[in-house]
Amino acid sequence: MVKRVGQGPPARRAETTRGAPSRSRFTTAVRSARLWLQELGGYTIALLTVAVAVVAAVAVTGYFLSRAETGRRPPDTGARSSEDVDACLLTGEDGISAGTTAAQVWQGMRDASLRTHARVSHVPVTGEQSPAGARRSLDGLLQRSCDLVLAAGGPQVTAAERAAPLHRTVDFVLVDGGGSGPKSTGSARNADSGKGSGNITFARPGDGLRAEVAGTVERRIAARG
Repeated sequence: MVKRVGQGPPARRAETTRGAPSRSRFTTAVRSARLWLQELGGYTIALLTVAVAVVAAVAVTGYFLSRAETGRRPPDTGARSSEDVDACLLTGEDGISAGTTAAQVWQGMRDASLRTHARVSHVPVTGEQSPAGARRSLDGLLQRSCDLVLAAGGPQVTAAERAAPLHRTVDFVLVDGGGSGPKSTGSARNADSGKGSGNITFARPGDGLRAEVAGTVERRIAARG
């Protein structure tokens, strides 16, 4: 009887055949890498190792430094920039005509604006030149969310001084330049002394008014910082 030698199933032979090229390529790659390392020599390999280590160290250091910098960054307190501050001037019907007290106040406001980048504007009281008429114009400024209100002239100062206690978040700078209309006794007294209280600052009319207004506006803006 002739004994037949069995052959493996076709599927197993095919699997073996497919695996052979993969092992062959892997073996070839390992041999190539080994030969390449042998050609480089020990000194070159050491240099490459050091270079890789340095690159890795720099990357890790940069990562931790960036995290530390983020941790040291002060939190946003929500403080407004001086560029977001509005300083508004309320004047009599003559506005900021040359030679008026309001003109000096306006010049001081512009000087402060150049240094702080705060926005400045001026509005004249139209119609009745009295504290009641000035109060209507003043209410318009307050509705515009003016952060600093400067008032020049008797009626404007009186209206602003009366409104100040009702608007504690607004800073008032009052200058009574002897304009027409009734004056507030308190305003005149404090203007002579150059003193103020609470959210009111009185500026003294005179040759140094421009510089005084500029300095007062800058200090008020810095305090709001």
